[in-house]
Amino acid sequence: WTPLYYTPVLAQAIGLKKLYIKDDGQNPTASLKDRASAVAVVKAKEEGADLIACSSTGNAASSLAGNAASMGIKTCIFVPKRAPQGKVAQLLIFGATVISVQGSYRDAFNLSAKAIAKYGWYNRNAAINPYLVEGKKTVSLEICEQLNWQVPDWVVFSVGDGCTLGGVWKGFYDLCQTGMIDRLPKVAGVQAEGCAPITKAFFSGEKVQPAPEDTLADSIAVGVPRNPEKALRAVRESGGTMINVTDEEILAAMLLLGNTADIFGEPAGAAGLAGLKKLVEEGIVGKNETVVCAVTGNGLKDVNNAIKAAGEPLRVNPNLDELIQVLENNAGFFKFPD
Repeated sequence: WTPLYYTPVLAQAIGLKKLYIKDDGQNPTASLKDRASAVAVVKAKEEGADLIACSSTGNAASSLAGNAASMGIKTCIFVPKRAPQGKVAQLLIFGATVISVQGSYRDAFNLSAKAIAKYGWYNRNAAINPYLVEGKKTVSLEICEQLNWQVPDWVVFSVGDGCTLGGVWKGFYDLCQTGMIDRLPKVAGVQAEGCAPITKAFFSGEKVQPAPEDTLADSIAVGVPRNPEKALRAVRESGGTMINVTDEEILAAMLLLGNTADIFGEPAGAAGLAGLKKLVEEGIVGKNETVVCAVTGNGLKDVNNAIKAAGEPLRVNPNLDELIQVLENNAGFFKFPD
């Protein structure tokens, strides 16, 4: 269970009347991926597995390592060279054997698949393991319960592999099939401009093709998504859309999220908000529509990009005169709201 915040100040800032933020950075290892990893660990335990393995840009890895540690199961994690140190530190603290593959996420995934096949390890990779969608869909179950079973008009999520979007749609679909909700929301998926194979396939109608992984949002830097069809089906069946955002828009969204809603999101976590802002500006999401936007990971996982978004602190010596000079030269510091 993670909080669903009503955020009127943020809503006003981007031109909406009613906006909720689902803060999945409050999960035990600080990302939405805990939902899937909890299921993976339980199923591995059922099967008597001695070791669970996966490849990840960081969040799936840390969530697996943490959840497995709590159950006394070993993990072997494959991460690409670019994985942020904050996420690698989590893995090591949780006792995982970490393999830093000196290449892309695609390279890490392929090597993990070969190792899993050779040693017979339990496979946590979400695009391969069919159980994990049942964990991911719980975010939708929570949203509906927290909104007293009133379905929002739109749900907005950042997209990497496509697994999360597929799980989100399954959660809403299952609730509708059981009669617990009477309609389905539109689904918007947000990718980084520098790594957007699913967006390209959505608009072209063609199969997903490999794409560069050129974005600072490491958690959605997936050039070869392993579960794109479920993501595309979710967006198409819901009548939703896909949209891309630049790294600059992602950094701006991180700052906006913190300044207006007291929520600290990592780049991939704030990408959903960056995409929502563009959707409102383009008139695709109406100002009177109710929107739930997910923040999928906590900003403490990537403090370097957080500093890039917010800037450096003011540095002074322990001297009052120097402090006064610095503050008075800091434009806007002494301007307060009415």
